Amino acid sequence: MDNDTFERIAGACGDTLYRVAFHAVGNRPDAEDVVQTVLLRLYERKEGFESEEHLKHWLLRVAVNESRKLLRAFWRRRVVALDEEWDAPAPSGEEGRELLSAVMALEPRYRVAVYLYYYEGCSVKEAAALMGAKESTVQTWLQRAREKLRAALGEEKEGSGYVRS
Repeated sequence: MDNDTFERIAGACGDTLYRVAFHAVGNRPDAEDVVQTVLLRLYERKEGFESEEHLKHWLLRVAVNESRKLLRAFWRRRVVALDEEWDAPAPSGEEGRELLSAVMALEPRYRVAVYLYYYEGCSVKEAAALMGAKESTVQTWLQRAREKLRAALGEEKEGSGYVRS
C-alpha cells in the first residue's frame, strides 16, 4: 500500500476506529493503542481490498479483535481503572451526557453492540460479523443493553426516547 492511499484511508476511517475501540476498551489511551495497531496492520497488509465496504468491514473487524485482545491481556486484570469521564466525547446537553454515562457503564460486549448498531448504523448481521458472534447473540446483547439503559435512566419500557427498539 502506498503512503497516499494509507493516509487517505487513515484520515477517513480513523475517527470511526477510535470510537469503536473507545467503546470496547473504555478509555482513551487504550483506544489510541488499538487504532495504532489497526493502522499498522493495514499499512503492512499486502493484499488489496475488493471494495470500500470490504475495507471498512476489515478495519472494524480488526479493531474489535484488537480491543478484545487488549482486554484479555494479563496486565489489564491487575490495573485499577481511574475515573476517566473527561476522556469521553462531548455529548450534547444534559440528556446526552446522561445517556453516554449510562452506555459507558455497560459491559464491553453490550457497549460495542450498542455503538455499532446505533452509532455506526450497522445491521445486527454486520455487528455480529464484526464482533465474531451469532446474530441471535447480538440481538440478545442489544435487548439486554436496552433494558439496562432503561433501568439506569429511570425510563418506562414503552416510553423510552433514548433508544430505538
